[in-house]
Amino acid sequence: MRDTRESRLLLVLLIAIAFALITVDIRGGEESPVDGARQAAATVFGPVENGVASAVDPVGNAIGAVRDSGERHNRITELERENAALKARLGSDDRNRSRVRELDNMLKKAGAGQYGIKGAEVIAIGAAQGFSWTVTIDAGSNDGIRRDMTVLNGDGLVGRVTTVGPNTATVLLANDPDFTVGTRLENTGELGFATGQGDRALRVQLLNGKAKVKKGDRLVTFGSRGARPFVPGVPIGEIIRVDPAGGDLTRTVMVRPYVGFSRLDVVGIVVQPPREDPRDMVLPPKPAPPKPTPTVTVTVTPSANAPADGTEQ
Repeated sequence: MRDTRESRLLLVLLIAIAFALITVDIRGGEESPVDGARQAAATVFGPVENGVASAVDPVGNAIGAVRDSGERHNRITELERENAALKARLGSDDRNRSRVRELDNMLKKAGAGQYGIKGAEVIAIGAAQGFSWTVTIDAGSNDGIRRDMTVLNGDGLVGRVTTVGPNTATVLLANDPDFTVGTRLENTGELGFATGQGDRALRVQLLNGKAKVKKGDRLVTFGSRGARPFVPGVPIGEIIRVDPAGGDLTRTVMVRPYVGFSRLDVVGIVVQPPREDPRDMVLPPKPAPPKPTPTVTVTVTPSANAPADGTEQ
């Protein structure tokens, strides 16, 4: 095509239409008017992303060991066996040792909450999929992944599955502004709703405007009907700021999430919910309060023979 004014205008128009479709698509999920095209793209390009990730990362095959652990994890010894096998396969270099720790923590979370999970690896970030906080994982419908499944890692709640292809899936992260999850406060059980705010703390509105909360209190997922999109008991984060009550019907707190959304690597998709709500069992142990430092006080008592003015005799 010759470089004419008409051809340049046509190019600009096509780019504008493409951006509009991307925005509508990522916000609409499976209700998007272009969902069929997105599913087709996932079918075509998913194996390419997956293949590239496997080629450049020899650790990727080890994640399959967790991916095949979809049966209910109701025995800690079984988790420990799987973990030991993964450690043996992952090698000993620094990056792999870090991933071993991630897998170890994730399996412990799954065991504590009695979640049946399938492991996956993050192979792409949201910049390639629009303007949302999303990631692509290397597990899809062929691995039993379905839309609206909870995604977690060794730290806590990662997000939920929004779009599924044969070999890959898209996860909407918990810090996305369109993300909302029901919350429950540790110990007191106060309920609320957490909303993502990008790279800022999560905003949580507690339903009880007079709820007694303080900095350092922790929250977990409340759970959804049928355990989708959220299973109960997954750690979310801890309160870092409490807004004044002000007589409102609800109360707002800011929560620092446990998960570092900018450094995701290994995640688990909950394919089987727990038989019972684990409540606070999945939360990490609270750090012990620091021991007080002993102080020594020295009292000087003047001698009875010393003169009152302090001069020598």
